[in-house]
Amino acid sequence: MPDISAERVLMKGNEALAEGAIRAGCRHYFGYPITPQTEIAAYLSRRMPQIGGTFLQAESEIAAINMVLGASAAGVRAMTSSSSPGISLKSEGISYLAGSDLPCVIVNIQRGGPGLGGIQPSQADYFLATKSPGHGDLHILVFAPSTVQEMAALISDAFDKSEEYRIPAMILGDGLLGQMMEPVVLPPEGSGSKTAKNWATCGHGNKRPHNIINSLYLQPEILEKIVIERFKRYEDVKSRETRAESYLTDDADLLVVAYGATARIAKSAIDFARERGAKVGLLRPITLWPFPENELRKAAKGAANILTVEMSMGQMVDDVKLAVECRIPVHFFGRTGGMIPTPDEIVNEIEKISGTTGGDKK
Repeated sequence: MPDISAERVLMKGNEALAEGAIRAGCRHYFGYPITPQTEIAAYLSRRMPQIGGTFLQAESEIAAINMVLGASAAGVRAMTSSSSPGISLKSEGISYLAGSDLPCVIVNIQRGGPGLGGIQPSQADYFLATKSPGHGDLHILVFAPSTVQEMAALISDAFDKSEEYRIPAMILGDGLLGQMMEPVVLPPEGSGSKTAKNWATCGHGNKRPHNIINSLYLQPEILEKIVIERFKRYEDVKSRETRAESYLTDDADLLVVAYGATARIAKSAIDFARERGAKVGLLRPITLWPFPENELRKAAKGAANILTVEMSMGQMVDDVKLAVECRIPVHFFGRTGGMIPTPDEIVNEIEKISGTTGGDKK
């Protein structure tokens, strides 16, 4: 284990995320091992006992997510982590959490699929995270880090916003970010904010009415009212909590949209393409739900074309088209199955769309 007392340490992404969770006040972890996220569980199995926390390797992913539900209902910060097929197994529990208005953090370090697929990096769980994390009418917050530093930092934001809005939050990474090592400045202890939890089932001492955590409503009129009220909260989240990074977009006539580890590769390709004469910039969504529509429209204001780059078959493309209301042509380049796009491949796509070549003048 690295010397985590140091100001700047070299850490693997999975371990930086785990330490970031501890420093954000998480003391309860329930999980099950699966590549390429197992280091999160392994790290927390050592650290949680040192700080008086709870580490429990459940008998299954289904058990783990329901343990998170129970812990969250008691008002504590709880999290779980898994990789793609494991997240599928957790989807029922995620829906129960959303239906019970409970905060928590779920980490998905994606691998190739469908099915067992492979253990190489992927971004093919975008639909799962942003469109259908569980059954019913629901959304969860989705944060997409692109560096080990963000792996350590965004976990605190995920806990804070999850508690503020009483919505489950997901950190959507991939095997590349989880396994790579980079220097990281760890957040200070107690970096998370504190939100009053007067809804928690943590004992009332005869000083208030009983709190009940529930997602079962047999009267359709009551359930409809609750869902509609919840969606009003979702609209508040959409208006206040979108995040994105813009890079060289002021004069870009071609805008690349990429998130997570793929955005790092795209940024290198953009630098190279600009040297070869292409006016190209990058919009990197940091929140995938809510999707940064306003930020994308602003970045694409002068663009004639948009190129989305993903490690999937193009799951983010529709959100990009909706954001610009199909007023700008949206192209796609991606690799899937665990294959990672290269800067050269992205440059080729940029030049194909923009009509520039290495011989063009700047």
